[in-house]
Amino acid sequence: MGTVHGAAAIAQVAPSCQATGSSRSEWEERRSPSEDFRGDRDALSCCYPQLSIQGLTGTLETTERAARDKSFNQMLTNPCRHIIERLPWQFYYWSGVVILFAWAAWQRFALPLDPIADPDTWGYLSPALRKLIGAEFGHTHGRNFIYPGFLFLLLRAFGDFRAITITQHFLGLFAGAILLLSWRRARFFVPNPRVGYAGHAGLGLLAAAIFLLASEPMRFEMQLRPEGISAFLISVNMYVVIQFTACCFIERRRVATAVYGITAVFTSILLASVKPSFALAAMVALLPIGIIFFRQGWFRQKILLAGGAAASAALLLLPERFLSRNDEVSQTFLPSNLFAIHANLIRDQMGDDLRHSATIPYPRQWIARVHGALSAEIEKSIVANHYRTLGFDPDYLMYGKYSIAAQLRREFGGNVSTLRTFYWFYYDRIWRQRPLLILKKITRQLAIFYRPVCPAYNRRKSWPLTDVYKRSIFSLDSEPYRKILAACPPATDFMRRTEILSRSAPTVQQPRPIRFLLDLLAITYLPLLLSALALGLIVLLQADWRKRLGWLAALVLLGYLYNAGACFEVAVIQSLETRRYITVQMFLTLLVQFLALWFVLEFAVEMRGRQKHRFLMTPDTKDITDGARGSGSGGHNSGNDHTISARFCSGAAIVEPPVMGKEPGAIRRA
Repeated sequence: MGTVHGAAAIAQVAPSCQATGSSRSEWEERRSPSEDFRGDRDALSCCYPQLSIQGLTGTLETTERAARDKSFNQMLTNPCRHIIERLPWQFYYWSGVVILFAWAAWQRFALPLDPIADPDTWGYLSPALRKLIGAEFGHTHGRNFIYPGFLFLLLRAFGDFRAITITQHFLGLFAGAILLLSWRRARFFVPNPRVGYAGHAGLGLLAAAIFLLASEPMRFEMQLRPEGISAFLISVNMYVVIQFTACCFIERRRVATAVYGITAVFTSILLASVKPSFALAAMVALLPIGIIFFRQGWFRQKILLAGGAAASAALLLLPERFLSRNDEVSQTFLPSNLFAIHANLIRDQMGDDLRHSATIPYPRQWIARVHGALSAEIEKSIVANHYRTLGFDPDYLMYGKYSIAAQLRREFGGNVSTLRTFYWFYYDRIWRQRPLLILKKITRQLAIFYRPVCPAYNRRKSWPLTDVYKRSIFSLDSEPYRKILAACPPATDFMRRTEILSRSAPTVQQPRPIRFLLDLLAITYLPLLLSALALGLIVLLQADWRKRLGWLAALVLLGYLYNAGACFEVAVIQSLETRRYITVQMFLTLLVQFLALWFVLEFAVEMRGRQKHRFLMTPDTKDITDGARGSGSGGHNSGNDHTISARFCSGAAIVEPPVMGKEPGAIRRA
């Protein structure tokens, strides 16, 4: 009888839903708690007649009355509750977005707007200043032309150095917005996500808040360095790669695939040009684009991608090739840097060559002299060493009037080609003769990043701006620099304001909640990485998991590989003890870590759902036997009523009716 009454109630309500155009899910959302409980009772009676549920019915009716009384009392105490609950959660989300970006903008523009210089600044600033005073725009100190060109355009358009900081602040805010867009787009990688839409959006908003309110991105945005725009370039590159992957492999939209593929190639080359330490990471980002060329069909899209990639390379690389012809530093920078970073291994290899009279293309006496000079300079660099893992200071060996690099230039009479050949010869030789020692060096460098507390998150409490503005004056206080600065009015005003700020600039305080979150992220980075890698392998190797979470697992692994590519390149050609090579990866590290957290949550909720489904589909034999015995004897199976209630009625549920030849349907949440 209960089933008949329940069906009659549904029949009475259904026409009204159909008349208003409401769907089944909308009708279920409007059902009262009483209807939920009655539906549970009637459905269980229909699908499991062999179970005795008289006691369960009493429990349900008691709970129903309590829920009805509670609902009535809540309406008396808060008559606007039903109105508040109907407000869309999107309103709260977008309100949070507006407040977050307003707060982040206020934090940025409340700081001094004059940019901060350092010893590397002149290589980026000099080409722009020379062009402003009528000289030729060209290379300085081997720096790529794109960031100097960016500075020139801003100074030409606004005539004020503060325009640089303002623009970089806006690009930092845009990077936060693109993080949100990337996060929302990534949700498409999971069909029917188990993490709710509101929870997923809340995680993305939290990630954006950490990035926008942390002090490290703001510090980079205030500097006259490419790091000031690196977060923006990384964000654009990651976003278009995510869009390409979704359009190509999931949605199969051919035109969008070609457009996003060309944009991904362009942004990857742009990122590697502006910040060469991301060259390997940019190549990793192109892996999804490379996969399309191994797919069958899509011939037109492959042609468009190849043509767009060639045009992007020509647009960004040919001008650099042309401008670097007269810059000797750009021709020797990479080999001389590799020589200095591996100076101790090269010194030992030279010693072995002398002891064993090895056949090399250089005179023995000359190698002995270079070996002695290199050994002496390494010993001097140990005194002022800032590189604990290397054991010496490579900067001391590269820069300075009497450094080993300067001595070698004099030894080769300024012949750049032969000097470059010598550098490459000994770097190649140590790879052949001492590969394990080089790999050990790379491993030590990678361990700086992949340690229990990730250093990508700068957790410092304060940042005194007076100190950095003092160093800014010292970095530009050179006789050749002063002549060019004096000839450019915007530069003169900039130096005057910097002098004032060196005495009166405020101290930047990082908010305590942000420091707590950064500490939490730093501590959980490595465990989350290992968990994501293990679960990613499980997902990719099992067909049922791959169908549900395969694309998200691939995205997380691609992000971690992107991170690893940036670290590995620096570990090979430089040292990760130079902190800016690590902290500039904050945007990338943060986004990937939150994607991994979401992936782990999806896996955990999916695993729990599968276990619950198996538990509901296979009730204990004892429960069925006892229920059948109670039903057959006509008695009440009171001993098992609580077991049945706990198993099948932990909340409002609908039981699908059984089908002939199949097991009873699973309980579906209302």
